[in-house]
Formats: sequence, structure tokens, C-alpha cells
Amino acid sequence: MNSVAHVVNIDETNAQEQLIEESHNRPVVVDFWADWCEPCKQLMPILEKLATEYAGAFLLAKVNADEQQGLAGQLGVRSLPTVMVIKDGQPIDGFAGAQPESAVREMLEKHLPSPWNAKIAEATELLDAGDTAGALALLRGAWEDSNKLTELTHAYAGALIEANRLDDATTVLSEVRMVDQDALHEQLMAQIELKRAAGKSPEIEALEVELAANSDDHGVRVQLAVQLSAADHHKEALEHLLTVLRSDRDWNNGEAKRLYLDTLTTIGKGDPLAAEYQRKLFSILY
Repeated sequence: MNSVAHVVNIDETNAQEQLIEESHNRPVVVDFWADWCEPCKQLMPILEKLATEYAGAFLLAKVNADEQQGLAGQLGVRSLPTVMVIKDGQPIDGFAGAQPESAVREMLEKHLPSPWNAKIAEATELLDAGDTAGALALLRGAWEDSNKLTELTHAYAGALIEANRLDDATTVLSEVRMVDQDALHEQLMAQIELKRAAGKSPEIEALEVELAANSDDHGVRVQLAVQLSAADHHKEALEHLLTVLRSDRDWNNGEAKRLYLDTLTTIGKGDPLAAEYQRKLFSILY
């Protein structure tokens, strides 16, 4: 839905309906502002962004305090900007003065479920259905859109671990501040270490030994890449295929290139790893 569906301008004709009656259906976040108020202009885009992000879980009601002085006076507004949360017809929270996005989020989280719960649930369903690329794309987008909130960081890292993208998972988890590194964070780091310690299959290890004995054997290198990709070690697989393509762009009637492109497709369009290796392939071919 468009953000307009979650934002309304308040005047004397709709104040009762939108501030009081609507607050019995969902929380109403009231923003008192004025044209001359510079802090108001800093705060309003944050509130509008969050109204869109929460997708209707709350109504953002904007009140021009200069035009609606009576309403501002009734609600005890003494400075601008002033924000208050109304629920069941009563103010239950709020603040005065411009606040950073993190502080506004913290206030909303006390009264509303996380807007990202649905995304995480959907991604979990995709993972359960075997659509790892779809889950990663969904979580990556949510992670970036949320400014890398801790709960999204952990969900995204968990999906990366599931996909054996251990280096990427470690990088993502490094974004979490020390103060936010809770038990779940430690659990995810432990999962990474366990997966690293588990090593690779005997088939992969045997092919790695064979390749080490003859690094120019493209056939063995391609077999190894296939096995690595099947085990979700996509980055290593792509590196081996790149080695072959740098030596012979049309190796075995284009088999190396086909496998390379299949691996990129498996990773998923738009994934940073896929984008990185798409560029590397482009530099070889063109």
C-alpha cells in the first residue's frame, strides 16, 4: 500500500474520527508541526518512513499547530515538534523535540509488533520449501531497508549459514554492535564454527587432492566446482570455474561457462555474491 494510506492531515473536520475513534482500532501517532519549525522538517520524514514500514499498523496523524491551535492547546502541546501516541482515546506515550530514527523506533516497539515479523516468517517458509535464494533475497532486502536492525541481521545471517555462505554470514554478523550481541548472536557464531569444523564431503576432499596433484586438469577442476556448488559452496565453485574460463573461455564447448551461469542463477539475481561474480565473468568475456 502507498504511504498515503497510513498518513492523514488533521483539521477540525476529522480530528474526532482520526485521533479518537481510530485510536480504538490501532495506535495513532500524532505529529504536531509548523512550517517555520526546522526540527519538524527533520522529524517528519522519519515518521512517514516508519508509517510506510509498519504498513498500517499505526496511523500517522499530522497536525499543523499554527492552523490547529485549539487542538494543540487541548492536548497540551507547548513546543514543536511534539509527538504523542494515542490508544483507546488516551495519550499513552510521546516526546518533544526532534529525535533520531532509533529513538522513534524504540518508542513504537513498545506499542507495536515488529514490522519485520511477516518478512522473517515468509523467509522461513521459503527456506523450509528449499527456496534458499528466495529467502536470502527477501531477508537481504528487509535487512537493508531496516538500516540493518539487529533482528533482521540475525535472521539474514541465519539464512546465510543455512546456505553455507559462512564468510558472508560472518560479515553480516560483524555489523551487530557489541552491546546487542545477545545469546542468539553467540548461537549463530557457534553454528558458523561448527559448520567450518565439519569440513567438506569425502568426494570434494578427494577431488581437491587430485587437483592439487595437477592444477592444470580442467576436467577435475570442473568436477570439483560441480560438487562444491551442489554443497552450497558457491563462491569456491565460481572461483574454480573462473580459473578454467581465464585459461579457455570455451572449455568443453562452453560447459564451464554454462555451469558458471547456472551457479549464478542458483545464488539468485541481485545477490551481492552473484553481482560480484557476474562482473568477474564480464571482465573475462569482454
